[in-house]
Amino acid sequence: MLGATIRPVFGLATGPLRDALTAALGFFTGLMSALFGIGGAIVSTPGIRALGVSAAVAIGTTLPAIIPGAASGTYRYAKQHLIDWPVVARAGSVGAACSIAGAIITDHIPGHGHFQQLVTAALLGFSGFKMFQGLRRARAIAIAIANRAVDSEATPAPMSSSLTIVTAVGAGAGFLSGFLGVGGGVFMVPAFTQYAGLNIRRAIATSLACVGFFAIPGTITHAIQGGIDWRVALWITATVIPGAQVGAYVSTRASDHRLQICVAVLLSTVAVVYGVSEIMAL
Repeated sequence: MLGATIRPVFGLATGPLRDALTAALGFFTGLMSALFGIGGAIVSTPGIRALGVSAAVAIGTTLPAIIPGAASGTYRYAKQHLIDWPVVARAGSVGAACSIAGAIITDHIPGHGHFQQLVTAALLGFSGFKMFQGLRRARAIAIAIANRAVDSEATPAPMSSSLTIVTAVGAGAGFLSGFLGVGGGVFMVPAFTQYAGLNIRRAIATSLACVGFFAIPGTITHAIQGGIDWRVALWITATVIPGAQVGAYVSTRASDHRLQICVAVLLSTVAVVYGVSEIMAL
């Protein structure tokens, strides 16, 4: 199956040069994973598509590399006490089960994976839009506090207090992880900040911990279905951990406002480029 789904792009065939580019992509994937808490697949999926992996196989191929990157970034965030573990326990367990369902359904969707790639682009755009909305809301609250219009001590209820929200977010993100081959953070980070009361740094850390849980069953399911190019997956996996370490280091030292702007801009930009490229591929 895989031999028929890989085609050279930019004059590159399978070989040392493409392997080197894949390894570099893995490092950048780990960087994005830990820095933004979004699994890194929003970078690796369009990246391996450009390197010649078909839309259908790209969905499953990105998942194995998510696991070590998420684990490495989670370890660093845990030392900073930024992870909401009750949220991870519930969202992670529910999402892991839903990721299996998403991976199974992927194999029965027509369009050879292009539909899922377009859905991924749309999801990225929506998430970026929600993050920009959150920035405007945070600015309005800051102005109100400065004018003493609201109590500066008032904070939204923590996400761990709402089992319904945790379950819904975990289920949705887990399904998207298996169905689209993404970590699920593109859904969780905006949801955690918009509806759960978590600040951006804590939302990123908690999301990344959940992402690791989602990727394991999704990887196994896609592997059983023959939907993973293991040569590409292993090269990305080999370099994703050092990238995740660098990303987590930078994230813990950036301001919340600047970090949220970066997340919103990244999601929106990738959404446009990715969506246009997939439409052209059709």
